[in-house]
Amino acid sequence: WRLFRTFREERGDSGQSLTDKGIAASPRGDNTHLKRWITGLLALPLVFYMIGPAPGWLFMFFIFAVAVLATEECYRILTPDLPPVLRICVHISTAFFFAAVFLRQLMVLPFFIMLWAALPMTYLMFARPRHDPQQTAMMGRNTLATVYVVMPLVMIAAIRMMPQGHFWLFFLLAVIVATDTGAFYCGRTFGRHKLYEAVSPKKTWEGAVGGTILAVFVAALFYRFFRLAGLWSSLTIALAISVSGQIGDLVESIIKRHHGVKDSGSMLPGHGGILDRIDSILFSAPVLYLFLVFM
Repeated sequence: WRLFRTFREERGDSGQSLTDKGIAASPRGDNTHLKRWITGLLALPLVFYMIGPAPGWLFMFFIFAVAVLATEECYRILTPDLPPVLRICVHISTAFFFAAVFLRQLMVLPFFIMLWAALPMTYLMFARPRHDPQQTAMMGRNTLATVYVVMPLVMIAAIRMMPQGHFWLFFLLAVIVATDTGAFYCGRTFGRHKLYEAVSPKKTWEGAVGGTILAVFVAALFYRFFRLAGLWSSLTIALAISVSGQIGDLVESIIKRHHGVKDSGSMLPGHGGILDRIDSILFSAPVLYLFLVFM
């Protein structure tokens, strides 16, 4: 027991020192971990209702609200000086985009995607005509933030409209949660080898592999009870979702490191911001969407 206790005090969740990790063996770290579980448990009924019995229009509005909040967090990281009027215009065009998806008016979607680039370009041309390359950078960051956040969430909405879409979204979330949980505890227990230290020093190969294994196991359980697809198809898509979700996590980490930000926000105690919670989904949802389109 004394050896085990010493091990816990010297290692973080990925085999990293507590000085870098900031959790475990400290009251603050324990509180953060507890807050993560409490926030997740409190949010679970809402998420279950929205994906399951909620009417389609309410689910669409819920995803739209998540998209607006996450986009705002991304704006604060990438381009904090973006004019409020431009943000509002982009959010309005995003609302029309979600409405078009809900009404299945797919032919107009390219127009709204084009607006995400055209609006900042037009506004900055008239409002800030000075010759400054930073204006071009602001245009690009605005469009990047919108596409990065909104498009995957629109695919989430589209998946729910597919046959058995509710179950596929539960499958997606179960695989992502299993990946996060497995990576955390396997990294905390067995973590030795850094996964990508330049981007996220806390993550290890042991954690990544453990998370992927648990995700595949959860997919096997889904196959046992729901039979959404064949066994090998279920395991393969779970593997792809797990890997892409971990890449999405790393991508958000490098974005925050580039701009010296620890968390994207503080809306979710123990998790940070909305973007911190959905970073894996933003990369894994398109993978599931593509799989279902061609299945």
